[in-house]
Amino acid sequence: MSAKFARNHPTVGDRRLAQVGKVAGAKVGTPVIRAKAASAKAEAVKSKSAARPTPAQAPAASAAKEDRHFVTALARGLDVLACFRTGESTLSNQELAQRCHLPKSTVSRLTMTLTRLGYLIHVAESGRYRLGTACLALGSAMLTRLDVRKIARPMMQELANFSNATVALGVRDKLSMIYVENCRSAAALTLTLDVGSRIPVATSALGRAWLAAIADRERTEFMEQVREIDDVAWPGIRSGIERALEEYRSLGVTCSFGDWQPDVNGIARAIHPGNGLPLMAINVGGPSFHLSREFLVDDVRPRLIELVARLESALPR
Repeated sequence: MSAKFARNHPTVGDRRLAQVGKVAGAKVGTPVIRAKAASAKAEAVKSKSAARPTPAQAPAASAAKEDRHFVTALARGLDVLACFRTGESTLSNQELAQRCHLPKSTVSRLTMTLTRLGYLIHVAESGRYRLGTACLALGSAMLTRLDVRKIARPMMQELANFSNATVALGVRDKLSMIYVENCRSAAALTLTLDVGSRIPVATSALGRAWLAAIADRERTEFMEQVREIDDVAWPGIRSGIERALEEYRSLGVTCSFGDWQPDVNGIARAIHPGNGLPLMAINVGGPSFHLSREFLVDDVRPRLIELVARLESALPR
């Protein structure tokens, strides 16, 4: 057989060898097969390189990954639990659906699940729900491990006795500040808020101190949320926040003189507890006819600033 004929007419063995090389990717076969394998390999490398995110694309890819890890059903269940407010003992499925902006059928499934787990109690007589003991266990465990409360309480009580007012330590939750510690003086005329009570961030001295201490971007995002909820009252709320920010720069505290409640005065200062804990704030407040603006600013303010400094130095870092 001539060399020319062999090149143009491969044998059965040649064809089988070429087929094996094509399937297994081995470096065998005719030059045409090897060229195709090399071309396929180059194309695969190119595709892999194109799929790999550039530094500019990396944040978007990371955000998409975080979204995939977000469990919507869990978030909805927690939203149901967060609907219960101070002074409200029970809520119906309809009320929960309105507050969560979810279909009633979805809320019904969530409340049934939360009831089985002990986070809600179903009141058979009324068909309504109240918070269960599992919520109490979570809250108690959190407060017990909040060391800042134990260290702050003697200092807060000392200031409460001096001012004949209420001194509270609070942390932000959504649009509210939640009391995690509260000290009252022996005076009868004090605020009756307890641990777990909520007051608004935007109009209270406690919330404004938190706003004054956070980053500008976070503050802007928060204020936009407030504006979207009540655009009618927003101009007055914004004016009060801006005034409080200026007071924090000049006085070291934020003030709320009748802004939250017409008959309540208060001042507050933020505290950085460190050790992985969120930013908090401490306020001194009470009835306006008992706590004048002058007394709070001239006499209480220096002691509040000193209290926060002592507390921050005493906390473990």
